[in-house]
Amino acid sequence: MAKLSYVSIMSLDGYIGDGHYDWSIPVEGSTAFITEVMRPIGTYLYGRRNFETMSYWETPVLTNMAADKKDFMHVWQSAEKIVYSKSLKSVSTRRTRLENDFDVQKIREMKTRSDKDLCIGGPTLAALALRSKLVDEIHLFVVPTTIGNGIPVISVLPKDVVLRLELLEERRFSEGWLYLRYRIQN
Repeated sequence: MAKLSYVSIMSLDGYIGDGHYDWSIPVEGSTAFITEVMRPIGTYLYGRRNFETMSYWETPVLTNMAADKKDFMHVWQSAEKIVYSKSLKSVSTRRTRLENDFDVQKIREMKTRSDKDLCIGGPTLAALALRSKLVDEIHLFVVPTTIGNGIPVISVLPKDVVLRLELLEERRFSEGWLYLRYRIQN
């Protein structure tokens, strides 16, 4: 059975995205590491905003692009993507389909059938998956910067559900970046 992981970058004060992402520009070694975290993923489950951000990797500017970023681009492009949105009418990236509703039973079936792991991106969509006990692991890349606004990564975790987490891995990067990987204990 495939695992479903919630993978997110976040500011130290717990936010993802403020409309500007200059605070989260990868530091030395982090892109290659992130790529290895994402390499086993066969399908990305995205909310609209997260998909719109990540769709950059469909046709990035390749001029002077570093090898580690090109590797990430290829990993991202090779995975299937499902975008959950009621407002989008179409998607322009390859290997992507649009769904209006996040169907918990379909995700359970996908986990059972898939020979590759799945990743959920976007805190609002992840909150739905967490409430439904679909998420197996949480991967956080913590950037030692506060942005003070945006979409909260942590506060969308279910307030009416207790999540017991087991720390599986941690890694430090330059400039104070920190990677934390947790398994959700059932």
